[in-house]
Amino acid sequence: MADYDRRSGGDRGGYNSRKRRYRDDDDYDRRGPRRRFDAPPHVRIRRLLLSIAENPMRAWHEEIASIANLFTENWDDELLRGNFVDLVLQLSLEQPLKTPFLAAVVLVANTNRPEIVDMLLAKLTAGIEAKIGAGEWRDVKLYLKLLACLQSCLEGDGVFPVLEELFSRAVDLQTASSEDTIGTELVKIILLTLPYVMAASPEQWAQKAMDLMEKTDIIASEPHALQTLVEPYHTETSEDNANPSQSLIKLLQTQLQIEANNGWPLSFLPRPWEFPLGEVEQQAKLNDALKHALPPIALPQTVVAGPRPLFPEVYFSVYASQEVESVPSESTAAASLIRDALTDTISILHVNRNVTARHLIEVDCFFAPRTFAARATPFDRLRDIEPPKSTWKPEDVAVDAVFSQLFQLPNAEHKLVYYHSVLTEACKLAPAAIAPSLGRAIRYLYRNIQRLDLELENRFLDWFSHHLSNFGFTWKWTEWVDDVYLPDLHPCKAFIKGAIDKEIRLSFAQRIKNTLPEPYKDLIGPEMELETPDFKFANDDTPFAAEGREIAALVKGKASDEDIQPIIERIHALALDNNLDPLVASTDVFVTAVLHVGSKSLSHVLAAIERTKDRLTDAGAASESARAQIISAVMAYWGSHPGVAIAIVEKLLNYSILVPAAVINWALVTYAGATKGDALARAHIYELVFNTVMKVTGRVRQVALKAAQPDVVTESDTKDAETRSMRELFRAIEDALVSWASGNKDEMIEMEIGDGEGKSQREALVRRWGERWLRVYRRRAAIEEAFLLEASKKAAASTGAANGDAETIS
Repeated sequence: MADYDRRSGGDRGGYNSRKRRYRDDDDYDRRGPRRRFDAPPHVRIRRLLLSIAENPMRAWHEEIASIANLFTENWDDELLRGNFVDLVLQLSLEQPLKTPFLAAVVLVANTNRPEIVDMLLAKLTAGIEAKIGAGEWRDVKLYLKLLACLQSCLEGDGVFPVLEELFSRAVDLQTASSEDTIGTELVKIILLTLPYVMAASPEQWAQKAMDLMEKTDIIASEPHALQTLVEPYHTETSEDNANPSQSLIKLLQTQLQIEANNGWPLSFLPRPWEFPLGEVEQQAKLNDALKHALPPIALPQTVVAGPRPLFPEVYFSVYASQEVESVPSESTAAASLIRDALTDTISILHVNRNVTARHLIEVDCFFAPRTFAARATPFDRLRDIEPPKSTWKPEDVAVDAVFSQLFQLPNAEHKLVYYHSVLTEACKLAPAAIAPSLGRAIRYLYRNIQRLDLELENRFLDWFSHHLSNFGFTWKWTEWVDDVYLPDLHPCKAFIKGAIDKEIRLSFAQRIKNTLPEPYKDLIGPEMELETPDFKFANDDTPFAAEGREIAALVKGKASDEDIQPIIERIHALALDNNLDPLVASTDVFVTAVLHVGSKSLSHVLAAIERTKDRLTDAGAASESARAQIISAVMAYWGSHPGVAIAIVEKLLNYSILVPAAVINWALVTYAGATKGDALARAHIYELVFNTVMKVTGRVRQVALKAAQPDVVTESDTKDAETRSMRELFRAIEDALVSWASGNKDEMIEMEIGDGEGKSQREALVRRWGERWLRVYRRRAAIEEAFLLEASKKAAASTGAANGDAETIS
């Protein structure tokens, strides 16, 4: 025992004591302090510019002065000078929230080294010319924003001559065509640039701004011919139609007019070039700094739309009509300018959703102090905030901006899943702040589901289910429990059923069932909990049961087509004896057997389809009813898992076993007629039709773009055939949906519901669904026609350029 105490005793010597002495000796460093390594100036400047204004604990003027001083002190470093100019220009395009702060660094540097402004202006004006020539209008806007923030160090009228020239070009374009979108985009750029000029020196440029706005009002106040294509709400009554969504440029024009009448306060915009009273000397240097001539900017003879399709924009908010303003109201310029900076950030930083989410959460760092309420302030506490303090929640403003892009019509700029991921990352970074904001956004959209555009409703459905899957499928379903008892045709009930289906696709039925309150559980039938559907031919009471089992065994055993043919002929004979269509009967048995063999996974069913591709192709080519039966068999077998059914139908389209017209006809005529219009309220039917249409239009676009390239040979017959097929498809959709929308469909006339209120309510709901579907596909048809027109113009221009080059060479 004594030996043990000596070995393990703390201060009595022994093993532990010796070990501690050894460690202390080892930790003692006799070499002295390590030599500090300082990064080169250009690396430090880069690091500081990349993080400018991100630290809310550091005053703007201190940060800007330190960066400018570090730069001017190392002016002789040629690498530093070049990198500084390039980085300022790059950041102004990639992180537009920081543009005023970058301009402030340049303005402070101008007080010591005015040469830097000349270097910057030379590259900036060249960049603007290049971007205008390429039709990259967002980059033009962002460069002009930087130039506007530098207005105080420019000679003469500064940026105003450029804006005047842009407006002249906009007038020419609008005069040539009322459907022109480039002119509208130019006016939007002018209106978004003006506030940054006025933030720098409002008194000096007030009259110039007023004169320019009188001109822009001519275009901004006129409703655009294409605005109905991008209207997010599909209203029912004439009273609702009297108040459509506000056009963005018309709204912006009105907002700036209010700011002008009030002397351009623009209290929300940052002014980092204004130093506090304690920095009088530095402010005097800024005021007396050398002014520079702006190099001329030459606009090309012809401006182009550029790589990004241009459409009129409307202002969309998921926080409209709240009792307390948690986002800027539409009457303030802050609503448009803050939204513009955030949407640019979201669109530009699509390569990194984490950085995007962080910038959104830190939005209050990039605008004037006291523009927003404190982060994570509960909505209920906003009522206690007394004026003039702001009630704008930074989280609501950020979420609103993401939804405005997610719900952008006619198309979002990026894949929809990108916007899903941004909201998910933001919620993970600041759950206590973002989650309540998302909750109120969801409730607003659900309340307005009946008047929301059908395409946007399905985007909402996809995002909602995807978002819940990232957070344990938890939602306050009890809030909507009364809607479970609504008819299936009601938009709210249709949304609930569609959301549950999408959730099951992302998980499994039993898990989703456990997250739902009791009334919802009836919406998940026992068949949805099965891993693989029941094989109907396993039941002897089913017609052709024996033949179905035989074919399934042969397909599973990879039998040849010759071995299967006798059974098919037997089915034909039995069908004729029972007055059935033999092709429909054999197709149903064969397709169901193939699906059963491949029911284990999608790869299994693809392998089974690949082995039987020739017979399936022959069946699809035999008759229209046989093609419809292939789809019916797929949708019936996987009816409890529509996501799988849709994936299989898409594969059958890829294999050319089915044609797009067959899918459209089945969904909108055969199946919709069999369900007396109920199919129009089922989210998976919309998904099937929409995916089919997008597949066709994607193919047409691919061919049209190839034809527009001068160095690529594309047969005109191929392009014409693809275009003709697409137009025929849209005509078929139009013909089918007009009947449902007008109430003239035979199935609607023959509805056996009885007379009275129930029948009229159902008819009204079916007509409403038909109208919503019709609006979506009329818009899609118009978009594709506009694309083909633009592609033909590009092809003609490329051909003309190529002929001109050939003549020059000859």
